[in-house]
Amino acid sequence: MKLILTCEHGGNKIPKDFEKYFNDSQVILNSHRGYDIGALDVFKTLKSMSDFSKYSEISRLLIELNRSLHHPKLFSEFTKPLSKAEKEHLITTYYLPYRTAVETEIKQWITKNETVLHFSIHSFTPVLNEQERHCDVGLLFDSTLKNEKQFCVKFKKELKTLNPKLQVRFNYPYLGKSDGFTTYLRKQFKENYLGIEIEINQKHRKNNRLEPKVKEAIVLSTKNCIA
Repeated sequence: MKLILTCEHGGNKIPKDFEKYFNDSQVILNSHRGYDIGALDVFKTLKSMSDFSKYSEISRLLIELNRSLHHPKLFSEFTKPLSKAEKEHLITTYYLPYRTAVETEIKQWITKNETVLHFSIHSFTPVLNEQERHCDVGLLFDSTLKNEKQFCVKFKKELKTLNPKLQVRFNYPYLGKSDGFTTYLRKQFKENYLGIEIEINQKHRKNNRLEPKVKEAIVLSTKNCIA
């Protein structure tokens, strides 16, 4: 099994040419809306175990790498007013190169009859719309796919063994079959591909780093599941 590791929302950077559209928006850029706080830390910790890895530090508020081109939230309220040419520039400069590089790598492995396990690393805000989210680690997958479900059952068991206090939930706080990069890739690779989104509660981070006990459980569970 080959491990492909990605992090679509690793940072909140805005390219210089587009800074003017984000004037006085630093508070939002620094919040969960601007990026997945702590996700890049987990990605970098897992990177040495992967056969291929790719991350982005461009803010999701510039262009949303984890959405399809037709999705209404591909562009945020900051970039929806952009001209068609500017939007095309964002797509061709940031969106397509990122997603194409990952898809090409997966295709190369599957062509060699290898099974690809794709971890897409994310994090989520503990409270959304005044509702507390009761979960430490969410495992998002397509519940109709036996191989993805079996893997997540095993992964959850490993996490709970290593850290019994962790609340691990399936397809929470989002559904694994909702529009996203892994959902798109499942359609491209109907065999030998497992697309798992790992969602980590941002309450477990400090200074953009995940607390060691949670991170260690994720790392060791990954090692045990791909061994």
